Amino acid sequence: MYKQLVDSNDRAVEQGIPRQVLDQESLYYGGTIEPHTGIAWVNHTTGTPTDMCYWGAALVNPDSRYYRDEELLDRLKLATEFVLRFQHKDGSISPGWTNYHSPPDTAFVVVGYAQLYQLLLKQEWPPLQPVLANMRLFLERTLPVMLTGGIHTPNHRWVMCAALGFLHELFGGEEVLQRAEQWLAEGMDITPDGEWTERSNGIYSAVSDIMLIHAARLLNKPQLLDPVRRNLHMMVYLVHPSGEVVTDYSGRQDLGSLHDLSPYYLPYAILARSDKDAVLAGMAEWAGRSLQNPGVCSVNALVRMLLEPELQQPPETTAELPVQYERILNGEFLRNGYLERMESAGHQGRIYHSRLHTDFGAPVARLRDGKTSVTLITETPSFFAMRHGAVRLLAVQLTSSFNPGFVPMQEMTRLPDGYLLKGVQKKGYYGPVEGALLPPEAATEVSPWYLLPHQSRPLTHEQTLSVETEIHRTATGWSLRLHCEEPAQVMAQLSFNFGWEGNLTSGGLETAGEDNITSGELRKVDEGNSLWSGGQFRYSYGGDWIDFTGGEMAHLGATAREPRPPKNYKSVLVNLVTPFDKTFTLTLSPAKE
Repeated sequence: MYKQLVDSNDRAVEQGIPRQVLDQESLYYGGTIEPHTGIAWVNHTTGTPTDMCYWGAALVNPDSRYYRDEELLDRLKLATEFVLRFQHKDGSISPGWTNYHSPPDTAFVVVGYAQLYQLLLKQEWPPLQPVLANMRLFLERTLPVMLTGGIHTPNHRWVMCAALGFLHELFGGEEVLQRAEQWLAEGMDITPDGEWTERSNGIYSAVSDIMLIHAARLLNKPQLLDPVRRNLHMMVYLVHPSGEVVTDYSGRQDLGSLHDLSPYYLPYAILARSDKDAVLAGMAEWAGRSLQNPGVCSVNALVRMLLEPELQQPPETTAELPVQYERILNGEFLRNGYLERMESAGHQGRIYHSRLHTDFGAPVARLRDGKTSVTLITETPSFFAMRHGAVRLLAVQLTSSFNPGFVPMQEMTRLPDGYLLKGVQKKGYYGPVEGALLPPEAATEVSPWYLLPHQSRPLTHEQTLSVETEIHRTATGWSLRLHCEEPAQVMAQLSFNFGWEGNLTSGGLETAGEDNITSGELRKVDEGNSLWSGGQFRYSYGGDWIDFTGGEMAHLGATAREPRPPKNYKSVLVNLVTPFDKTFTLTLSPAKE
């Protein structure tokens, strides 16, 4: 793994050099241009600090072809000057995508910058001194914003703690420790099964893990590793056979997006070694195979390996990872009890520049049988997803005209041979406000709607839509039964969303190439969407396939009343009208010899 990272780091150096701005008249002189925007940024992902980590790790590593390369050292010095110029007077940075004068984004940079600074500081090479002086000045200037700044999201708290830990290691100061204690006093936002608030397996779970590993060491709080261990062991069951991480129910921007295990490499590698845990070692090895480069500034794996040379060695033992399992995550978590106490928190359901993440701890079932990987989900637009070899059924979603939009499932019950999911939506009407509660404007010429005390209106004619979904494993695949009785005449639409790369065939046709769906049973209505009236269709890719039966067209609506799927989806739509009781069968291609 170490040799792989050294080679990929050298490639990253080679790719970054041409992007550095050397025109002294340019605003971005010394920075590296981010290709998608044409602008040089100071952030921890696409920004100049990430290129600096590649360059610094190469300069001090005898195994790199750039070891003590004086031209690269000059470029690194220019980069440190650019970073100082773009640091705001309050010590913060603006990452470029949003979050201007951002304490948490500054913290991300501090975590990466501090580790690179420590690595360079260990070298006995006098030409590094100007670089070190600039880097130390940047870090010192961040102290005010780290001591006073706030956050947006749950994981930001642990990034702040890690940054404060690094700053304390460099500069000392009791007030730095006190600020970290304030964040830690809020407690760990993780379920007993190991799921963080944001349910973001593709991005932010790994962020929380590595930041708490740093905080545990730097703040001398080994207990902070316990939640990290829980999350890393949970993630054993949240990766598809291909190495794709399960993002089908994320509460953040990785929802339904393609992510691999690479962000988890450092957390797994560090705890596998400290705990002598063979399962974590196996996951570290799997994550390592996904690493295309050492990683962004805040989580650069090569910088950490050079700071902790023992990480360069392979683990003593590595366990075989499970390929057959059935697990319900958060099945025993008393989520409703926490939700019932939300009113007592006093925020009245309002939170600014973030969200409350009330889906925290919702049950998720994960089943794997060799090359087939299935996810059953509550509290998200999708309730079922599958990977079968190369085939990707990304989401099965129900929408309705009752409360226009998706119908999420809120409950999951284990059955003797499957699962029962239930989704309930309520919608009512509101009577007039009692006269004594009306504002003075109600009796004047102008009575704005927004000044009326709407919370005081009495509820009338409340209606309830209740959907039950039974999901069963069969001898040849899966069956999905959807049942809804009332209210009558509610238009609904079930969508099967597939990866764009595969092919749809219908009417017994198995033609490769472009979709052949002209039989009338599967009719393309626009780019990416097809209505399925009955019969059988097949979705196939890479020699694997799933056959579907159970289509219906009870109304003629072409698309759901929700934003269309992104261009990397293609959807097969089933139009239903309540009451309905529909069963869909999914037959899977047999295992390849």
